[in-house]
Amino acid sequence: MKIHIRAAQKTDAPLLAQIFVYAIGEETAVHYCGANYMEVLTAICQSEGTQYSYRHALVAECDGLPSGGIIGYDGAQLYALREGTLSIIRQYKAIADIPEDETTAGEFYIDSLGVHPAFRGRGVGRQLLAAMCHQAAEQGHQCVGLLVDLENPDAERLYRSLGFEHESMRTFFGHKMKHLVWRASK
Repeated sequence: MKIHIRAAQKTDAPLLAQIFVYAIGEETAVHYCGANYMEVLTAICQSEGTQYSYRHALVAECDGLPSGGIIGYDGAQLYALREGTLSIIRQYKAIADIPEDETTAGEFYIDSLGVHPAFRGRGVGRQLLAAMCHQAAEQGHQCVGLLVDLENPDAERLYRSLGFEHESMRTFFGHKMKHLVWRASK
């Protein structure tokens, strides 16, 4: 199986919306975006000034089939990107909950990583993560961070195998999470 990683395009928005749901779970997606969460998330992913914009994403294709994606951005942009995200959610849902801060300035933040179930266990997530870290380093970021749920030890093993280290504990989407960090070699 040949894995190809490429920059996401606007037409990848439905795939990126599904990737986000793989990352946070359907229940959380419904809570934050409403019953029509896929429509809302697709609109967010099609927009440019949001946390989950296609402009911040890479897509994996396995033998030409979309198989996964990863979304990341400069942590210093969190509030501006979050406001763009919330403004779209508010178009669909009267009240948009604001989650805890997941990142800060000084870190490139990997927000979401997801692989279609048919392609899991084949190295897709590993290649997406390595490509995003490489891209962040090329943009001058020395620190790449992400959150991993304590109940997801498989994901934590993947991240640690690529050089991520535990830095702190955080609560996000109501779950205890480990904040892991990868540092670029100087």
